[in-house]
Amino acid sequence: MVELMMAEDESGRWAARTTGRGESRQNGKGDELEVMEAWGLVQRGEWVLHTAHELATAKSAQRRLVDFLELHKDLRRLIRQVRYANSDRSIELINGSIIVYRTRTTGGGRGLDDISRLVVDEAQWAQEEQLASSLPILAANPNPQTNFVGSAGIEGRSDWWWSMRLRALRAIAGEDAGAFGYMEHTAERVELSQDGKVVSELPDVNDRAEWYGANPALGVRIEEAFLDEQLQNLGERLFAREHLNVWDPYPNQSGGFLPVEEWGELTVDDPKPAGVCWGLAVSEHGAVFASAGRLGKDLYVDVVAAEEGTDWVVERAQQGFRGKPRHIRVHPGAPEGSFIRPLRDAGIEVDEVASRAYAQACGEFLDALKNGTIRHLGQAELDRAVRAVQRRDHGSDGLWVWAEPPDVDVAALRAATIALSGVEKRRPPTIHVYEES
Repeated sequence: MVELMMAEDESGRWAARTTGRGESRQNGKGDELEVMEAWGLVQRGEWVLHTAHELATAKSAQRRLVDFLELHKDLRRLIRQVRYANSDRSIELINGSIIVYRTRTTGGGRGLDDISRLVVDEAQWAQEEQLASSLPILAANPNPQTNFVGSAGIEGRSDWWWSMRLRALRAIAGEDAGAFGYMEHTAERVELSQDGKVVSELPDVNDRAEWYGANPALGVRIEEAFLDEQLQNLGERLFAREHLNVWDPYPNQSGGFLPVEEWGELTVDDPKPAGVCWGLAVSEHGAVFASAGRLGKDLYVDVVAAEEGTDWVVERAQQGFRGKPRHIRVHPGAPEGSFIRPLRDAGIEVDEVASRAYAQACGEFLDALKNGTIRHLGQAELDRAVRAVQRRDHGSDGLWVWAEPPDVDVAALRAATIALSGVEKRRPPTIHVYEES
């Protein structure tokens, strides 16, 4: 990343006047900025404005650079003055260069002239009005550069940061991005579709190869044991965002990949499905029981119970569904796996659904939807999930499973899919031909 920021064109100007760096925390973004800022101050006599969302971040960045300069005798003697007041936080060198640290406000850059370099730290929190007060200060400099650095985009807060990522994605797709450079470490597979929409495949958060791919410092300054604990503390969604740099969905775009219009055309009234199975799914929001069966040649799914919390799950399962025996399918590797023992202790028969069977049921659901051979009641819980659900790879043999987006609970779809995994497959009849001897 430092090489990207330092690259020059044939005229000696910055090859990238704007750079972006996306990476999870504690992986060295600050080190990269520190190198660039120190080099600019010492070798180029730059005037630098370093902005951050939080005062604590600005203080930390200043302290790190001061420590670096004071660590080396030949650099220490270049320091003219260090100011630590919140209203005047800066480092000034004897060659006339200076770096000023400020938190971002709508007026945070006004009053400064001839800035050579603008650093936008914690870029995931940057807002348009704040940048409008800072970016124009570069206009008087003949060779300015802006360095944006941040972690995964956050829903409702990172619209502008998303515009930087889009600029990079469009460049990958062949568009001219101008004097722009971008680098990101993420476990997310993201690209633009032919119609310009963001298409994302989420990672398996339990895959340690994904951990290493998204965290260059893993095994150096970050330990696997720490990430293990973070996964337990944060849960899969927040762990993916905070430690695998998986962004919240692009603003104003549905994160789903299922054909929503086709789904809306497949509702049915007063169904009487046969061969019904029941599935349970649990999320951070609550729990859902769903059923799946057959309506003639078609599949059928619906939600039979959905409530917040989970203290009602065992009692509701004991009551049964539609007068049928209490027989529940559960994916042991998902959050609902914790209910296997309580359900069995309550006398309820539980079928454990293997991960491969669940992945195959996800594919069967998608195929049936594309072929128009799955029916439902048009329930809000399933409709929301179908509109928003994403997918992630499962294993290395082409299978995949549903991936929950950050802002929508898709437990209803997972429960229906778990139930679907138990529905007997329709096979073509075997025809035996007997010939007279």
